[in-house]
Amino acid sequence: MFIQLRKITVSEGSAEKVINQFSKPGIIEEQEGIVDIKILEKKVRRGEEEVIILVTWESEEHWKQWEKSDAHIAGHKAKRNQQKPEHILNVEVGMYEVKAVKKPAEK
Repeated sequence: MFIQLRKITVSEGSAEKVINQFSKPGIIEEQEGIVDIKILEKKVRRGEEEVIILVTWESEEHWKQWEKSDAHIAGHKAKRNQQKPEHILNVEVGMYEVKAVKKPAEK
């Protein structure tokens, strides 16, 4: 398996905007090899907030197919001249190959 991790830092009170955006149905869910998308919110009391998007693929090759797909490229071209929303302070992206998965012991 292969995971793309996107950490989005937003201004206080803005995490829900990002969560709603990534929770909407999209064409990525229709792609071959997609396993799931997890949307995580870091619990904070005050200040900047974080949202983590974990996109799990069956393999790195499936992810590469998505990255090179016409639909993915068209989506980025459509947003090319748009300004980043003010509530988004930083975005970090990382790619990870899953090396091991541990499951609970059978009872």
